[in-house]
Amino acid sequence: MTRRTFFAFLLGFFVVTAPTQAFANDSNAEAWQALNDGEAILILRHALAPGTGDPANFKLYDCSTQRNLNEAGREQARSWKPFLAKHGIEEARVFTSQWCRCRDTANEMNLGEVTDMPSLNSFFRNRTDGPGQTQGTIERVNGLEPGLPVVLVSHQVNITALAGIFPASNEGVVLALPLSDDPTVLARVAPGR
Repeated sequence: MTRRTFFAFLLGFFVVTAPTQAFANDSNAEAWQALNDGEAILILRHALAPGTGDPANFKLYDCSTQRNLNEAGREQARSWKPFLAKHGIEEARVFTSQWCRCRDTANEMNLGEVTDMPSLNSFFRNRTDGPGQTQGTIERVNGLEPGLPVVLVSHQVNITALAGIFPASNEGVVLALPLSDDPTVLARVAPGR
């Protein structure tokens, strides 16, 4: 390949890939704007809590009977505050599952008052509760008054049932409002990504 051919190739490469690269850099811009404007919500899976499901002696208001965040999970949860601030969200209305790992994630995010939303509770053990809880979340979210951005902290099974996404620990999904049985996924987001 001659020098001239090589430079022509490079020029063609940059011309073809530059718009794609710019789009990739801005691919979540519309999602963040929608979240800031109250036209979307962020629902995330609790931060890292090693294991699967809950122990057999699980009790809702006794964290010692539950699978909980480890220190890495607490750090993950705290990483949301600067990540969201970078996208214009300094505070939010935060709703959470009543499971300790979700409440701890929500509290460590430090975005504002945390409110229980029982429809966000895990139905991992009782899959037949899933449709009713999913519908309850949709109705509750769609009934919220305008205000600060909305952040929901829940579980993998709940997010998968609502959005068809299997999120990793500490991964969030931005969903367009109003929510429905088939919501529009605007972005998958996580600090450090």
